[in-house]
Amino acid sequence: MNANREQLTRPDGTPIRILAVDDESSITELLSLALRYEGWEVKTAASGKDAVSLARSFQPNAIVLDIMLPDFDGLEVMRRIRVDDPDVPVIFLTAKDAVNDRVIGLTAGGDDYVTKPFSLEELVARLRSLLRRSGATTVREDTQLVVGDLVMDEDAHEVTRGGELVELTATEFKLLRYLMRNPRRVLSKAQILDRVWEYDFGGQDNVVELYISYLRKKIDAGRTPMIHTVRGVGYVLKPALGA
Repeated sequence: MNANREQLTRPDGTPIRILAVDDESSITELLSLALRYEGWEVKTAASGKDAVSLARSFQPNAIVLDIMLPDFDGLEVMRRIRVDDPDVPVIFLTAKDAVNDRVIGLTAGGDDYVTKPFSLEELVARLRSLLRRSGATTVREDTQLVVGDLVMDEDAHEVTRGGELVELTATEFKLLRYLMRNPRRVLSKAQILDRVWEYDFGGQDNVVELYISYLRKKIDAGRTPMIHTVRGVGYVLKPALGA
């Protein structure tokens, strides 16, 4: 698992459990790899019957569920599973052109949907957002992040650069924390929106530009810049030379 990323766990400290259901083995194999990289436990099923049976024994914290299955459809799988676990979050996988499937899935009580072919990074981000909102998780993290001469104490909600205190708003703090958890990694505006403002935020990516400019004025003003723009890609936080 990426050590710079927030590690979500169940409240008792045990790994998050995800049930991935799809009759295409290539998809469930990819999902398993991506989700295990997060440090989560994953079980897979290729049919509705197996999914319902596994859910009862595995008790997943969230389910990634294909709409089209060989025996009964994903909507029926969700209904049967929710008899035992009414609140388990469900993300539906749907065909790109199956708009009706998406509408029906969400109307029937699904929490989100992703269209095939999908980005693994996007799906993981949506799962993380759902898990946090559902209250199924806690975050295991060190209280201090350090990148060069920039230090963030998450418990004290304090940031210093070169030993000088930097005053940040709550949103600026959250944005900087995400950048500091991913040093030297270029983060797109979409990724930043997903993590800092969550998927239910309806704003445009210009809000990211605005808050990056706020951070630069507070973090980089009069100093060697740490926040860099990679044109056409996004933003990256790197230690200042000599820091």
